[in-house]
Amino acid sequence: MAADPSPSPAGETLRSPLHDRHEALGAKFSDFGGWSMPLDYSGGAGGVVAEHTAVRERVGLFDVSHLGKALVTGPGAAEFVNATLSNDLGRIGPGQAQYTLCCDEATGGIVDDLIVYLRDETHVLLVPNAANTAEVVRRLEEAAPEGVRVRDHHRGYAVLALQGPRSDEVLEAVGLPAGHDYMSFVEAGFADERGEEVGVVLCRTGYTGERGYELICDADAAGALWDALMAAGAEHGIAACGLGARDTLRTEMGYPLHGQDISLDVTPNEARLGWAVGWKKEAFWGREVLLAEREQGAARRLTALVSTGRAIPRPHMGVSLTADVPVGEVTSGTFSPTLKKGIALALVSRSVDPEAELGVDVRGRREVFTQTKPPFVDTSVREG
Repeated sequence: MAADPSPSPAGETLRSPLHDRHEALGAKFSDFGGWSMPLDYSGGAGGVVAEHTAVRERVGLFDVSHLGKALVTGPGAAEFVNATLSNDLGRIGPGQAQYTLCCDEATGGIVDDLIVYLRDETHVLLVPNAANTAEVVRRLEEAAPEGVRVRDHHRGYAVLALQGPRSDEVLEAVGLPAGHDYMSFVEAGFADERGEEVGVVLCRTGYTGERGYELICDADAAGALWDALMAAGAEHGIAACGLGARDTLRTEMGYPLHGQDISLDVTPNEARLGWAVGWKKEAFWGREVLLAEREQGAARRLTALVSTGRAIPRPHMGVSLTADVPVGEVTSGTFSPTLKKGIALALVSRSVDPEAELGVDVRGRREVFTQTKPPFVDTSVREG
């Protein structure tokens, strides 16, 4: 894959290589980690609810090229990554991907959550969040032993997410492989508009809770790939989807968003992400402080809330046990197009009974919410 272009000037808003296609489809844009990305396509036939429904029922195509891309290469690259990031790469093998966390060594707070693609012991691809890519790369560069190279390819690659129950059929229609196991990836060739073959990495991952794939290719090949997928998906009711629908879809799954549900001020224990930590590993950033917190018990926990009425929760709304006993704060909140109810993720005190009803301060009114376990909706993401 191609090397990254020269870094952008400080403060410049970056654009996806697909920006012109989004404009043609009537996209409304918003800033995501310094990138101007489609929020929704309400200027056309879309809109968040329509795009959300397309993914749950048919298939949707997202441009998520704002996500970071970094390569760690050289002898011992995988061993180095395993000694720094939280999850245990020993649990997977070449051709598999893994959700993991970059934690702060001193506090255990979450610097970022990311996906690791393990090609082999000498080649690891990392996909962090847009706003955190430079910091994750900086920390890895500073810690890398001699012979291990960490390179930022944030602008050199594009990432498309094809999500929904008809995603396999769309991939097969353009000659790309489908049907591999959840959290596994394959590398394949795709013919661009000039008939030249370009490499594509296809991983059965996503952020929607539906069966789907994330495709990584050189930025200059993204247009041809987008066009082919949209054309092949037409008979399946494909929709171009913006990051607004991606947010409602991930919230219905209870997937955390960095900068809201998780951050440097939130630990994996508080976020209930202990499953993404290799507790038996000898080393990873934040290990000692996180083990101590795990033993003692985290002060807060991320919990899922469902409205008993018509209230729509939003981030930073207060959560209370009774009218005068605050116990936490909403971190993510939205209207669920699937449930037709307000849903939320909230950080609440560990002292709160998991069965207790909680109040959320919605515009000055205390609205009642019940606690539940995510996901909020049924998922088939791992099937097949």
